[in-house]
Amino acid sequence: MRWLWIALAVLLALGIVIWRLRLGLYVAFGGGQAAADLTIGPFRIHLEPSKTQKKPPQKTGKPGKPKREPKDLTEAVKKVPKPTLSDLRDAAETLWPASKKALRRTRRSIRVKPLRLAVTLGGAADPAAAAELYGGLHALIWTGMPALERLVVIPDPAIHLGLDFDAEKTRAEGEIGLSIRLGTLIAVGVQLALPAIGWIRRFLRRKRQTPSPKTADTAAGSHAA
Repeated sequence: MRWLWIALAVLLALGIVIWRLRLGLYVAFGGGQAAADLTIGPFRIHLEPSKTQKKPPQKTGKPGKPKREPKDLTEAVKKVPKPTLSDLRDAAETLWPASKKALRRTRRSIRVKPLRLAVTLGGAADPAAAAELYGGLHALIWTGMPALERLVVIPDPAIHLGLDFDAEKTRAEGEIGLSIRLGTLIAVGVQLALPAIGWIRRFLRRKRQTPSPKTADTAAGSHAA
């Protein structure tokens, strides 16, 4: 019986240590590249930055399938559908109440340092839509950041949002560091799981129903013919 109590005590102590284990993530991006460092307790794992140039595969005398190159993180991110202003508003209305409730329970145990973001929206393709998105993001940032700083420790945040009507694509660079305990991460994740899944499903459904610009142009050309 005594060994059973010893085993239970060891498992309880191990569970407390794991629950209070500190996790950290540092991400830096810009110029078409991204790099990240993952910290688990005293251990640090460096994730190699994505490469903009890929070396051509070396030819060998042995026939066979060519070696597959690892997928570029930045290329995968570019394929993700871009949210519109209405999508961002829907996300804020869906996720913010649950996020605020979950973060209040953490008692500011989450630390974000550094937080440096510089985003320049490209408005050459659709200036009106870019200007609308710029205004909506400005309102979202400057009303949401003060509320977020009351729930999370964010020393010296630096966020810059710009608009370039001569640029086709949006440019972004910056660095973000996040420190959180494993138990806090689990608690926040459980609180946000259902609202986040619901918003993602609505977002993907809207993107499937909205025709792409190329499809719309093709359809318009066929009707004109």
